[in-house]
Amino acid sequence: MSGIGGADAPRVNPAPNRWLRPFIELLRQGVSPEKIALTIALGIILGITPVLGSTMLLCALAAIVLRLNLPAIQLVNGVVYPLQIVLLIPFYRLGAWMFRTDVSAISLSGVTALIREGVGHAVRTLWVVTMHALLAWLVLGMAALAILYAVLVPSVRHLWRRVQPPVIPPTGR
Repeated sequence: MSGIGGADAPRVNPAPNRWLRPFIELLRQGVSPEKIALTIALGIILGITPVLGSTMLLCALAAIVLRLNLPAIQLVNGVVYPLQIVLLIPFYRLGAWMFRTDVSAISLSGVTALIREGVGHAVRTLWVVTMHALLAWLVLGMAALAILYAVLVPSVRHLWRRVQPPVIPPTGR
C-alpha cells in the first residue's frame, strides 16, 4: 500500500508527548520558533505567580499584548499550576526575607492566629505578605524568563527543523 499515509510513508513522530503536539501544530502553521519559545517561557513564569487566581488573566493579557497564541499560553499555565502551589510558601518566605518582615504568618497556624486577631488585620497582613512575595517573584521571574527563553529558542528551532516538510527540488523540463 503506497501513497499519502500508506505503509510506504515514513513515520516520523517528533511528538510522542501529547503536551508537545499543540506546539508542533503551531510550528506547522508558520508560527516562529521564537514566538513559541516566548509563549512557553511566559506561560511558565506567569503561571507560577504567587497570587492565586491571577495567572489566567496575566497569561491572557501577555498573549494579547505580545500577539502570542492564547490557547498555547493557557495550556502551559495549566500544566505549571501544581508548581505554583508548591512555590507559594517559598515565594512568601523569600519576600519576607527580602523585606526583613516576620514570617510567622506564613503557615496555617500563623494564618489562623491572624484571623483570630481579626479578619481585617489578617487581610492587611496577608496582603503585605503577598505583595512581598510578588516582588520576590518579579525579581526571580525576570531572570528565569531570560534563561528559559534562551534555552527554549534552540530547542524549538530544532523541533521546527524536524517537522518541516521535505523540500523537493524542482525538476528541469
